[in-house]
Amino acid sequence: MFVFKAAVVGAGTMGGEIAQVIASAGIPVVLKDIEERFVEQGLAKAREVTEAQLQGLVAKGKLSDEEAQRQRDETLSLITGTTDYGAFGTVDFVIEAVPERIELKRRVFAELDESTPGHAILASNTSSLSITEMGEATSRPDKVCGFHFFYPASVMRLIEVVASEDSSPETLQAAVNFALQIRKTPIRCEEVPGFVVNRILMSSVSEIWRATEEQGLTIEEVDRAVRESGAAPMGPYYLTDLLGLDTVLHVAEHLQEQYGPERFHVLGRLRELVAAGNLGQKTGKGFYEHQRQ
Repeated sequence: MFVFKAAVVGAGTMGGEIAQVIASAGIPVVLKDIEERFVEQGLAKAREVTEAQLQGLVAKGKLSDEEAQRQRDETLSLITGTTDYGAFGTVDFVIEAVPERIELKRRVFAELDESTPGHAILASNTSSLSITEMGEATSRPDKVCGFHFFYPASVMRLIEVVASEDSSPETLQAAVNFALQIRKTPIRCEEVPGFVVNRILMSSVSEIWRATEEQGLTIEEVDRAVRESGAAPMGPYYLTDLLGLDTVLHVAEHLQEQYGPERFHVLGRLRELVAAGNLGQKTGKGFYEHQRQ
């Protein structure tokens, strides 16, 4: 199946970037959220990413200013913002990118089942929740799969294509093909807690959290040690601020519940910050202070 039109539900930072990725591949995309202000924020993120990418090409001498302006206008013209499902009747592929709550995602999938054509594939950007449970909220569980981007979606090449218990081979192949169509690198995996990347990443971060608490380390010295060692371009605490502390905590607690506290430790300070509403860059404060997004 070739995707001629796509949609993204959830216009947060990730949703806005996903829509931009799709549009930059020349595919019309609808970006939906429940309020106009959220839609505008998602469209603003798409504009910001597009302009940064094109200015980078201009600086390298790969595009003229005129060519960059034309490409900017062409890309952004392909993104349509909305607060309803009116434009979903002609989409081929939908990516759900709403907050990580299974009851919310199931409700969105039920709405998508009613508002999209029968051939459309319904995919979730979840990093850890059950794709099978989402599919059960629809009349087409065979056409439901995971389609997990990594932050920032405009830069990171990898997409996890996740098979539920009901995903058909045709659906999974179509999702792989769509990932290639939008210039990403897909890997296929089964539905297990944390899928592939988060199971590996959170296992490593969990040990860093454990060492931080047991040895009384500061977040600054841990992040500095990781950066200076060349193990990663940024430290785990700063990365958590960018990803969102609430999202990281959700994944960490889910993995701990599934695999046990010996394998996945959860940082007490992370829980405290989330309880206080300090969620990282998006709220202006997490492990570090940030300019509010």
